[in-house]
Amino acid sequence: MIGSLVNRSLQPAPEWAEVWHIWTVIIPRRSITGRLLRGKVWRRSDGRRWIYKKFVEFDAT
Repeated sequence: MIGSLVNRSLQPAPEWAEVWHIWTVIIPRRSITGRLLRGKVWRRSDGRRWIYKKFVEFDAT
């Protein structure tokens, strides 16, 4: 049991987890600043947990 936990922790994270990507949050999550977020957010893994930032769409008009 412990050996399988060690092997899992030594596996590298997927490449998409290391860059910011758009994610849809249904259950509210805390952002970097501590605010609750839901809907479309930016998400990235820091190796231990997921980090969320508010997604703001660009309005070119």
